[in-house]
Amino acid sequence: MIFRPKYISFDCYGTLTNFRMREVATEIYASQLPAERLTLFIKDFAAYRLDEVMGDWKPYDQVLKSAVARTCKRHGVAFREEDGRKFYDAVPTWGPHADVPQALTRVGREIPLVILSNAMNEQIHSNVSKLEAPFHKVYTAQDAGAYKPRLAAFEYMLDQLGCSPLDILHVSSSPRYDLMPAHDLGIKNKVFVNRGHEPRANEAYSFAEIPDIGGLPALVGL
Repeated sequence: MIFRPKYISFDCYGTLTNFRMREVATEIYASQLPAERLTLFIKDFAAYRLDEVMGDWKPYDQVLKSAVARTCKRHGVAFREEDGRKFYDAVPTWGPHADVPQALTRVGREIPLVILSNAMNEQIHSNVSKLEAPFHKVYTAQDAGAYKPRLAAFEYMLDQLGCSPLDILHVSSSPRYDLMPAHDLGIKNKVFVNRGHEPRANEAYSFAEIPDIGGLPALVGL
């Protein structure tokens, strides 16, 4: 696959930024749950976060608090409001995966880079600055009024860029949040960054696969 798109759009958290919800959950709940239960707690917390973003938009701190509260209820752990806030406050402090800045900067010199993220505006710019790469545009769920995997989030990005789904190369480490809805919306060119935190998508969703962002320049002929 060598495709020179008009824009390359990215998921941010997990794909570019090291998404560290597991570490925060471990810090808060490791003293309250045995190791095997903690592993299941973290898995369920991820599932509830996905469920929380499937409806009408609401601020991300509410998404996280509700997801944590539901996970705590499921596992018989006391939920504290301040613990829910810890997850939200941690997000802007996270930096990139080590493979990101150099490769992304190389690509960004030639092709406009765009982020579409399930974030609040007050969070995302701290994370983006840590990527040390040039971005043409950064769009959030707050801007779009919808979280991925809802198609409205992708439609907002395409409308803002004034381009067709065929003009985009979309890059993500998440089949469920990104590659599957991007496919449904007609974004033909997709890249799965296989960081191991989600199962590999079905081949029917048609994507190129790389282990990290270091593999991206070759896919666009750089």
